[in-house]
Amino acid sequence: MINQNVTKRPVRIGLQLQPQHMDYATIRRVASKAEELGADILFNWDHFYPLYGEKDGLHFECWTMLAAWAESTSRVEIGALVTCNSYRNPELLADMARTVDHISDGRLILGIGSGWFERDYAEYGYEFGTAGGRLDDLATALPRIESRWGKLNPPPTRKIPVLIGGGGEKKTLRLVAKHADIWHSFADADVLEHKLGVLHGHCETVGRDPAEIEVSVEIGGSTDPKDGDRFRELGASLFTVGVGGPDPDLGPLREWLAWRDATNE
Repeated sequence: MINQNVTKRPVRIGLQLQPQHMDYATIRRVASKAEELGADILFNWDHFYPLYGEKDGLHFECWTMLAAWAESTSRVEIGALVTCNSYRNPELLADMARTVDHISDGRLILGIGSGWFERDYAEYGYEFGTAGGRLDDLATALPRIESRWGKLNPPPTRKIPVLIGGGGEKKTLRLVAKHADIWHSFADADVLEHKLGVLHGHCETVGRDPAEIEVSVEIGGSTDPKDGDRFRELGASLFTVGVGGPDPDLGPLREWLAWRDATNE
């Protein structure tokens, strides 16, 4: 199942600079280097503790970092992959996003998801609840965020792109169909093909052209950009490399950027 309209999108390469196991000077240096190399998007993530390695290792908060990146970079788009909906009131999150949008001169992407890392919830005093309940909360929050953007003075500099991460077929992909400009999947190519079929069904139900939604995929630390060819055939156009501390290796990013340039020729 290949959506020819989507495959016409140029390839973009993101870097998820995981804010763990390194000091901020290293994070700032690597972020600047990624922009210099030509990355299209610079992501962090929204957690309070490392996701792997030393569980109490160095770690920094998401949105204060995005504001800093808005000042320390000048071209690359920035965002979280992804913000946890549970951690902030939707109106506050909308205002934070609008502010970072202005600081960055219109380079923010609002990546958002329903949350899953129980330690964050337990140690910071949020109710963990159930996966279904957290998705229901996200469904309620998204229109509130959109509504708040229409009330803020000044308004956002542009229609802030909304990226929704996850692949749940009943709830998450329906939210993608209704609200997302970008859908981020963690699936392999075979699973992605199936999920795209489900997403297209939801788009038909809500009356939306699926070609309006950019397909984003996680490529982790892969060093073989040919792995992207199959994703590209399915319509993916945003490919994100992940790196963390203590000494982030940008070698895979360089390989994927070269693949992007060759593919977009």
